[in-house]
Amino acid sequence: MKTKYRKEKDSMGEIMVPADKYWAAQTERSLENFKIGIEKMPEEIIKAFGYLKKSAAMANKKLGKLDAKRCKLIEQVCDEIIAGKLAGHFPLAVWQTGSGTQSNMNVNEVIAGRGNEIANEKLLHPNDHVNMSQSSNDTFPTAMHIASVMEIREMLLPAIDALIATFKKLEKKNKGIVTTGRTHLQDAVPIAFSQEISGWRNMLEKSKKDILLAEKGLCELALGGTAVGTGLNAPKGFDIMVAGYVEKNTGIPFVTAKNKFHALTSLDDMVFAHGALKALAANMMKIANDVRWLASGPRDGLGEINIPANEPGSSIMPGKVNPTQCEAVTMVAVQVIANDTAVGMAASQGNFQLNVFLPVTIYNFLQSVRLLADVINSFNKNCAVGIKANVEKMKYNLHNSLMLVTALNPYIGYDNSAQVAKLAFKENISLKEATLKLKLMKEDEFDKAFQPEKMV
Repeated sequence: MKTKYRKEKDSMGEIMVPADKYWAAQTERSLENFKIGIEKMPEEIIKAFGYLKKSAAMANKKLGKLDAKRCKLIEQVCDEIIAGKLAGHFPLAVWQTGSGTQSNMNVNEVIAGRGNEIANEKLLHPNDHVNMSQSSNDTFPTAMHIASVMEIREMLLPAIDALIATFKKLEKKNKGIVTTGRTHLQDAVPIAFSQEISGWRNMLEKSKKDILLAEKGLCELALGGTAVGTGLNAPKGFDIMVAGYVEKNTGIPFVTAKNKFHALTSLDDMVFAHGALKALAANMMKIANDVRWLASGPRDGLGEINIPANEPGSSIMPGKVNPTQCEAVTMVAVQVIANDTAVGMAASQGNFQLNVFLPVTIYNFLQSVRLLADVINSFNKNCAVGIKANVEKMKYNLHNSLMLVTALNPYIGYDNSAQVAKLAFKENISLKEATLKLKLMKEDEFDKAFQPEKMV
């Protein structure tokens, strides 16, 4: 079917726009000028803009700058944007102007176009009304912060909490089971399996605290700084009032940034928060590696735990099952760690009154949040909840560990204990046999000192 077009006009002249789209000239120019990659502006940013533009209209009305009819129209369209009803009208690439100006104008144009359709008359102008008291330079970093906090709260924190709950259940279920501790990938002294799980749990709890700490900076909004931080063309008190409306509309305690010159040119809050995401990724990498090592085998590996068999693991080896959920976690961790480099590099490029690496920063940030939330949920549902201890294998490995000789240190000393371990390994005999052969202890003395289950 042939696409129909309509004529739109901006300060640069006329341009043809698809007749079924609400956007106008500036969006169309961006579409034509930035045919780069397949990465589109994240839907979370568009939703954040919905909250932002709605709040700005409410503040402008309260301050006497915008009439009630236009304010109501803007609010109505913003509610549609927030609900995802206009998703097909935001087509712009991430790889556009570094300030995000074209995406800000895309939102302005869609709100004006849809609002005028609702009103059945031309009441809204994208710049004069929808963008009133604003600049792309303060709206885009504001949308970045809104989107980041909302995604962290709605997606990531619940995923973390669910996995923490699973580990708590596993700790309780496996209480009393003693296994081999390992350091440097070598046998070490015993550890309770519940203690090992508690380490995984506490990693997530610490990561959650770090993320919540970083969230405080993200709750500060640049809105009200307009072009360079001076607040030009914004009425007095607009910044505080609009932040209050953003808080009211989102239910999140957003506040206006005290120093708008910092808010427009610096991305240190994004860097700090993504650092917490990187720390979570590193912790998830460690947890996934532990789980797949412990589940390795089933016969020629450690085999100390069993994990769910979700799908065939090989196209050539029948019956093979692989730790695929662990592998997904580790790949996501690598991507998030790589994203952190991009975020840090982008933040270092602020020049004078503006940073112009905003789209790439938020694209990577939101991808990290989304991937971590999704992979933690997947790992929890398809692997962690099904972890089962192979008690017999744990017991076998524990009692064959040469590092149990550490229990003899208080009785025969470090050097003698080392000789026991070396002899046991050399002659493939038990620690007890080696101790008695070296005449370092009597049998009853050894039995009294050597109780692996009490070494935890």
